[in-house]
Amino acid sequence: MSSSLRDPTPTPSAIASEIEKPLSSTASIDMEAGRRPVHKERHTAHTDLVRDVIIGFSDGLTVPFALTAGLSSLGSSKLVILGGLAELFSGAISMGLGAYLAGVTDKKHYEVERAREVQEVRETPHEEEEEIFELLGRYGVGREASAGVVESLKSNEDMWVKFMMDFELQLTLPASAAWIEGLVMAFSYMFGGFLPMIPYFCFKQVLHALYTSIGITAFILVVFGYVKAIVTGTTKRDAMWSAGQTLVIGAAAAGVSYGIVKGINGVERVQAA
Repeated sequence: MSSSLRDPTPTPSAIASEIEKPLSSTASIDMEAGRRPVHKERHTAHTDLVRDVIIGFSDGLTVPFALTAGLSSLGSSKLVILGGLAELFSGAISMGLGAYLAGVTDKKHYEVERAREVQEVRETPHEEEEEIFELLGRYGVGREASAGVVESLKSNEDMWVKFMMDFELQLTLPASAAWIEGLVMAFSYMFGGFLPMIPYFCFKQVLHALYTSIGITAFILVVFGYVKAIVTGTTKRDAMWSAGQTLVIGAAAAGVSYGIVKGINGVERVQAA
């Protein structure tokens, strides 16, 4: 009988030989050291700078594009460029200052609350201990099991305060300086807003520039929506949905702006006639 028709069931001797085979070097070392196999976490963590880039670029891509699309209905490339640049620079400055002030406020808030927490730990330690028991109790940890944690935290004031800031107040010190957040937000907005305006510098005909701008912006919106979703750790299916959602929102903003400016301009012509 040919080998292809033989019984695939392994014999007892074959099973024994497989069991007696040595483990791989990594596995054997882990077994000897009593360690478990390494588990790699797949969670995604994003800094405030990533948030600033996403917000700045998305706003810069949609707001100036909607404005230039609306101004295109007037038929003047020069007007579109001047109005678009004015909005681009003013919007970038506004977004940058907003991010800077938000960063300064967050840092100041953290410092004030930390100083208050330090004072409470020093002046009312018993009440702070009870708060630790209460916090751990929310996670199903009883007083007996929590006692060791409480005693450990009491021996280190900095860690005690940090524990209360993390779990009670849920506040963290901003990782980036406020001025860096402001610059990142401003330049992200400016970069995103300048892309839809490029065709208006290249074409004399406003409609040609408008159609080219629509194509460029639509492509960037889809790519940006997809990449943004992937960066946040979603599935490819959700990323495709995010890309379509971003495109619809941007198209709706541009369409509304174009219609409003076109309508106002039409009313003014009727009144002038």
